[in-house]
Amino acid sequence: MSPDATDRRILNRMQEDLPLTAHPYAAVATELGLTEGDLLARLTRMKAARLITRFGPFFDAAAMGGAFCLCAMAVPEAEFDTVLTKVNAHPEVAHNYERTHRLNMWFVLATETPQGIAAAADAIEAETGIAVLRFPKMQEFFIGFRVAA
Repeated sequence: MSPDATDRRILNRMQEDLPLTAHPYAAVATELGLTEGDLLARLTRMKAARLITRFGPFFDAAAMGGAFCLCAMAVPEAEFDTVLTKVNAHPEVAHNYERTHRLNMWFVLATETPQGIAAAADAIEAETGIAVLRFPKMQEFFIGFRVAA
């Protein structure tokens, strides 16, 4: 599926702040000259086609008393899909991606408490038999990353 001009406008708009209202999709749809139903149908279609995975706010877990940590694993290629399924089964895993490197599986853990990082990483290690290397944030930078559709 290739996005049309309206899909591209939606993708570009959805990378901005969403309105803090009871019906944010209705507000965005109005901005774009669409109905809320059309906007939601297009987002659903793009998600089904794997053009997108999700839209939503990023919350600073640490500012709310929680924690997050970048993690990596060296997963044998033959076991990658099995390990991926086990890692992604944890609700603390914010996102997961593969790299062409000895450390080929990277993911972010986001937990309600700082102690939750160790508990989640330890559980993943126990389930997979593979060490979870933890790279806690030392400094934060805002880069304003966007991808024009």
